[in-house]
Amino acid sequence: MWQHPFWAKQGFVKNSTLSEYARTFNSVEGNTTFYQVPSREQMTRWMEAVPDGFQFCFKFHQHISHQKLLVDVAAETHDFLQLFAGFKEKLGCLMLQLPAHFGPEHLSRLSAFLQHLPEDFHYGVEVRHPAFFQKGEAEIALNRLLMEQDVNRVIMDTRGLFASEKNSGLIAEVKQKKPRVPVNVIATGNRPVVRFVGHPELAQNQAFLNPWRAKLASWIQEGKQPFMFFHMPDNGLAPWLAQQFFNHWPQAQVKLDLPSLSEQTTLF
Repeated sequence: MWQHPFWAKQGFVKNSTLSEYARTFNSVEGNTTFYQVPSREQMTRWMEAVPDGFQFCFKFHQHISHQKLLVDVAAETHDFLQLFAGFKEKLGCLMLQLPAHFGPEHLSRLSAFLQHLPEDFHYGVEVRHPAFFQKGEAEIALNRLLMEQDVNRVIMDTRGLFASEKNSGLIAEVKQKKPRVPVNVIATGNRPVVRFVGHPELAQNQAFLNPWRAKLASWIQEGKQPFMFFHMPDNGLAPWLAQQFFNHWPQAQVKLDLPSLSEQTTLF
């Protein structure tokens, strides 16, 4: 997300707008298109609100991925992709999130869907069926398919979230919504996408973040362009999870021109 009321209260942003968000971060995971297809005019306003170099990673609408499970979606897909025509430079990756019941028996659908996508954009696929995480034939077939299409496998890391012993209120709600799947780290395309869901106590995330610093540095050295998105049970704290990650970035390996949150906004 790029808006949260807590951010303005803490002085991270002056007002909760996309342009303010883009002063610190250079990408955003656009869940909004999963739930509702915006107008072309709205898309244009979003693109104009961010500077050059900023990249959106929007999700395909759920009607394509969840309701129709990639069957007979040519018209919907065409109309959806038309929203982004002319905005290629500000699109990091278009992500297809598939439901947990989209299993190995549906791989032929995924193959056909990916083959008919235009080459104008980069794509990522997130799967949730258990068979795709067991390092067996199903996962091998999925990874091979994505590699052949140069499509990125979206990696979900919820270990921090489920390491929390709290199981009530907001945390229980988030645990119900987020998948508890193994973290199989693989780059099937040139733009790996990591969705990291943190432990509700910021300080407890260090052990889960350390391996990702090394992996992202390695991917960058290989010429890849990784995307790292930070979530918290209460996403009001997500910017400070990102700050925690980059405060310990291995600059000796890969130097980045990193923005930083002001000292006044530091919460840990």
